[in-house]
Amino acid sequence: MRFKNFEDAVAVVTGGGMGLGEALCEELGRRGATVVVADIDGEAARRVAERLAHAGTPAAAVPVDVANQIEVVKLIENTVSEYGRIDYMINNAGVAIGGDSRDLSMQQWRRVLDVDLLGVVHGTVHAYQAMARQGHGHIINVSSLSGLIPQPGNAAYCTSKHGIVGLSLSLRAEGVDLGVKVSAACPGDMKTKIYDNMVVVNMPREQVATLSRRTHYLMPQMSAEAAARAILRGADRNRPLIVFPAVVRVIWHLYRRFPGLFYRVNVHRMRLFRQLRADQSETL
Repeated sequence: MRFKNFEDAVAVVTGGGMGLGEALCEELGRRGATVVVADIDGEAARRVAERLAHAGTPAAAVPVDVANQIEVVKLIENTVSEYGRIDYMINNAGVAIGGDSRDLSMQQWRRVLDVDLLGVVHGTVHAYQAMARQGHGHIINVSSLSGLIPQPGNAAYCTSKHGIVGLSLSLRAEGVDLGVKVSAACPGDMKTKIYDNMVVVNMPREQVATLSRRTHYLMPQMSAEAAARAILRGADRNRPLIVFPAVVRVIWHLYRRFPGLFYRVNVHRMRLFRQLRADQSETL
């Protein structure tokens, strides 16, 4: 089934209560889709859904913890029961916990993997099964530039995002004969609250702000609204990987062409990163 520019489609967006997820919900609404706003923050999801409904978009809010498989199954089953189908599943929910890997506890590793990777697996697998039964659908998994290149100082997040890319490209080949499309979006840095909410272990909040400013200098941020348009444009063209903006595509190309150079750059970056650690008793 082909939807022209998402018109009349039924779309589920996880992490839809803020940031990129909220922008995706609003852009889908402008394009004529019915939007199911799913978020662990039920009140945030409700606010987005009410704003969409006020603008004339059919919308529903569902509180969902994507790390909880049962909740994700109910989300998809209830969507199909209510609307008769699920046309787009956008797995966007995520958390960020960074730092020197010596400083991260296994609990913190599990938190990132449970939400950023298994949360996407939950949404992907169960939406894939529903879409295979109905004979059509498109799953869009939000990864990152960190899913394409290594990112020292953010190993747990990077592990999850690489996993999303591998899952998406593998399932894309499986799903083609079943009518199911799968894409992975790999954006660069965005103007969202991710740095406000991000935890960097053993690093004071003011140092996190310094680190983010350095990142923004090298890679200017794009708005969540522009990112949402880029993702939906890429999905409409059925791109396997939606890599944007242009500077991210350049970085990805250079990494594949010069992996040794990137390794040396990353070693240098990690040395600078360690200078900001609160605990300087061990610097190597």
